[in-house]
Amino acid sequence: MSDGLQNKVIFQQVAELLQNARQQVLRTVNSTMTITYFEIGRIIVEEEQNGKDRAEYGKQLLKGLSQQLTKEFGKGFSIRNLEQIRQFYIIFSKSESLTRILKIQKTQSLTAELNKVDYQTLASFFKLTFTHYVFLMRIEDEKERRFYKIESERNNWSVRELKRQYDTALYTRLALSRDKEGILKLSEKGQIIEKPKDIIKDPYILEFLGLPELHQYSESQLEEEIISKLEHFLLELGHGFTFVGRQQRITFDDKHFRIDLVFYNRILKCFVLVDLKIGELKHQDLGQMQMYVNYYDREMRLEDENKTIGIVLCQNKSEAVVRYTLPENNEQIFASKYKTVLPSVEVLKELLENK
Repeated sequence: MSDGLQNKVIFQQVAELLQNARQQVLRTVNSTMTITYFEIGRIIVEEEQNGKDRAEYGKQLLKGLSQQLTKEFGKGFSIRNLEQIRQFYIIFSKSESLTRILKIQKTQSLTAELNKVDYQTLASFFKLTFTHYVFLMRIEDEKERRFYKIESERNNWSVRELKRQYDTALYTRLALSRDKEGILKLSEKGQIIEKPKDIIKDPYILEFLGLPELHQYSESQLEEEIISKLEHFLLELGHGFTFVGRQQRITFDDKHFRIDLVFYNRILKCFVLVDLKIGELKHQDLGQMQMYVNYYDREMRLEDENKTIGIVLCQNKSEAVVRYTLPENNEQIFASKYKTVLPSVEVLKELLENK
């Protein structure tokens, strides 16, 4: 090995160690601050409970504490911030996930029990930044809150990405295709992928493409926009997806066909083919995807890989066309709508209810 090449390899190894160290330090700092805020919240709540007129006493307590902490430690301890810290403790001290880790019941002595908990135990629960938790506190349903907490931890979502996933109703879109037991699993374990249907969303929200809803664009333009924002599209697809290629050509009987986008899912260990359609879904579109899937299963799939999945993304579809075109035991071909503009909460709710 030449000196130049050896130095490059050594540099890469050292750089990777330093980068990992920086990330670890950052995670440790974030975890320490989050747990500190949790403890501050506990102290505030315990002190408020000692007041005769708790509401009035609480206001005066936060006002005085804010002034003293700001004078001693600078910004970050406004009355509003202290209210968030107090609410952070109140919400997450009652979390079923935390009480399960601590193996204690929700009783009146819960606060006293938490006071005895060591840092390492709390660190195993609080893995996100305090800003993440401030956003999570807005989610009233605890099951839904737990889901977004788990997914944020698992996927290293930034606060911006967490907000985006919440705004696009990821939990609701996944819950719609599951029974009660499946919804419970979402809140306890996050998105678990065990079968092809587990990766499917309907609709897919592609607001990151920046395409106006009524804008006239072709399928090739839609594909170009997806490729230019491939990282965002992979996040919307979900767990385990890697990009294989675009306009993948398959040939037989001297005829050429091109598949818009090809992915591989590492969890399901199978190819995932995506075809983009403008306008209403036709039965021919599903038939074409069936042909693509059959080809990949017979010509491209390895012995230890699972059957290929095909997803037709369309602007609109008839459930009857999908139901009567595909076999009853279908586990490979799926049709999903996509939206290029983030719907309002009301529109998205109506869209999901009419599914």
